[in-house]
Parts: sequence; C-alpha cells; structure tokens
Amino acid sequence: MSIFERMRAGGIIPNTDPAWAEVWEIVNQTIALSAKLNSSGNVDDIRAILSEILGQSIDPSTTVLAPFSTNFGKHTTIGKNVFINHGCSFLDLGGITIEDDVLIGPQVKLVTENHPVDPSNRKSLDLKSVHIGKNVWLGAGAIILPGVTVGENSIVAAGAVVTNDVPANTIVGGVPAKFIKSI
Repeated sequence: MSIFERMRAGGIIPNTDPAWAEVWEIVNQTIALSAKLNSSGNVDDIRAILSEILGQSIDPSTTVLAPFSTNFGKHTTIGKNVFINHGCSFLDLGGITIEDDVLIGPQVKLVTENHPVDPSNRKSLDLKSVHIGKNVWLGAGAIILPGVTVGENSIVAAGAVVTNDVPANTIVGGVPAKFIKSI
C-alpha cells in the first residue's frame, strides 16, 4: 500500500517512513501553487489554481476566497455550491470530504493530523479523516479536529472546537463543542 493510501486509511505514519519523500514533493508543489492562489485577484483564478492543488476540478458553483491554505491538497474533495470564506486552513493528509451546499466561515480550520502522545514517537503523524455533510454551516473560527464527521444540515457555532461527531440537523457550540439544539 502506498503512503498516500495509508494516509487516507488513517492511523500512525512513522516520521521515519522512507516514503515521506514522495509526500514532501507534493507539499512543495502545494506551497508554490498556494502562493499563486493567494496573490490571485479573482475567484475564477482561485478556483482554477485550487483545482490544480487538489487534483480535481472545482465546480463553477463553488467559491473560495483568498487567503486560503492547505498543506497537501490532494486528499481534499469539495462538492458543488460550496462557499469557503477568507483565511481558511485545511490540513488534509488524513483526508477531507466537503459535500454539496456547505458554508464555511472565515478562519475555519479543518484538521486531519495529530501526533502520538508518546514522546519517543511524537514526530510521527496520527491521521483521521474529516467529513463535512451536505448543507452544513461552519461558523467563523470553528475548528474541526481529526476523525470528526459533521452531519447533514448541522451548524457549528463560531469559535467552536469540534472534537466529536456532530449528528445531522443539530447546532453545536463551545470549547469543546456541545449540543445546543436540534434544527
């Protein structure tokens, strides 16, 4: 199994794995393309450059505003009619799926990467995917941590730190995020 398949499968990827060289090649390409994306003057150019970073065509109904950052890009999938506001950051080595009709507020962070607690292994990565369901709204400054699924139609309040799955049709908020009410 390639390092990319292992990353998408989740779990610990040792920092001593010789296949990291393949990952760093893509990271360096992403850094260069990100600089181009973030200096772009219009949404169509941003969409085209992000399509190149992700290795998939971003639907014309989707809007991404700069600045935007990702450390890898190839493990992110973005649906149709998605809006991603200024200053968002996606750490996607473990895989990010964003379904259709999602609203992502400014400064939102989607994080699929963590480190083991054991100090002797801490420089390795512990990867778990993030899944954002259809018609979700992520409020400004929300942080979605590794392994979290945000269910369809749900709202994550501004500034929330989401450490556990969010059921469909609910609103969560706080640090850590807790159930507020059903929609």
